[in-house]
Amino acid sequence: MDPRTLLDDWLNSGALRPSSRIEYEREVTRWITWCTSQYPPVDPYQVSIEDIAAWCAGYLTEVLDGRLFDGPDALAHIADHYPAAAMTHDRRITALTQYYEACKTRGAIRLVPDLTMLRSGVDRDANPPRRLTPTERAVLFTCIGMWGPDHARQYLRDRLVAFLLLEGLRPAEVTRVDMRHLYDLEDGTWEVRAPDYEYEAVGKKHILEPLTVAALRAYLPQRPRPADGVHAVVLGQTGRPITTDYPNKLVRQICSTHELLARRDPPVTADAIAHTGYWDTPAGG
Repeated sequence: MDPRTLLDDWLNSGALRPSSRIEYEREVTRWITWCTSQYPPVDPYQVSIEDIAAWCAGYLTEVLDGRLFDGPDALAHIADHYPAAAMTHDRRITALTQYYEACKTRGAIRLVPDLTMLRSGVDRDANPPRRLTPTERAVLFTCIGMWGPDHARQYLRDRLVAFLLLEGLRPAEVTRVDMRHLYDLEDGTWEVRAPDYEYEAVGKKHILEPLTVAALRAYLPQRPRPADGVHAVVLGQTGRPITTDYPNKLVRQICSTHELLARRDPPVTADAIAHTGYWDTPAGG
């Protein structure tokens, strides 16, 4: 079966979520197009990890900072300095892996290429971050409340970021909370969504806790004027969305204000807060 025909057959099988289908179609189509544009052309059914690395290198040129895309050191550099690009790269590798799984199922290839070595490493840990203890969480609430103008000029924005993490939003989702999906429900609660712009998914609905609502109400009048076409709620001074690494930097700063959190091992991260949430999960819940 022709690689593009196989791609269509797989995507039309109905086994994928709509957002994944969009992502996989885009990335695999790009990969197949790259293969046919090479001289001599590369057969998508007979590829090496070097072929796929060469394709990826074209997307990663700007974040390699002059390095060659030639191994773990280059991947580590991207993961450390450009986490958003690293995550996009890893999703691209996942798309190819799933495509080749479909190729094997349909008899087009015998073995699925092992692309583990092409992952950046930002998503290799399958275990969620260790949640804060009830005592640590109580201290975190105190630190957030005390985070004021003597700590940061944009302290109202920072408080909102911290409370959004406690709502269970991951750091990247916090950066995508959208003014067009922000609703005052007129009962003291607000509904927010963090769309995935790249994959055209509207995002999960979150009904905000009262502390987050208060932080949101305090922040909105001070929110910078957004740049053209920007709809993110949380903005930097330039009117652009905050970067995906900002929540972690902020968490480190807030936690440094109390010894219990400052000396925690492992350190408190934005992900750890998102996994902790406002409340303990009830037994069996």
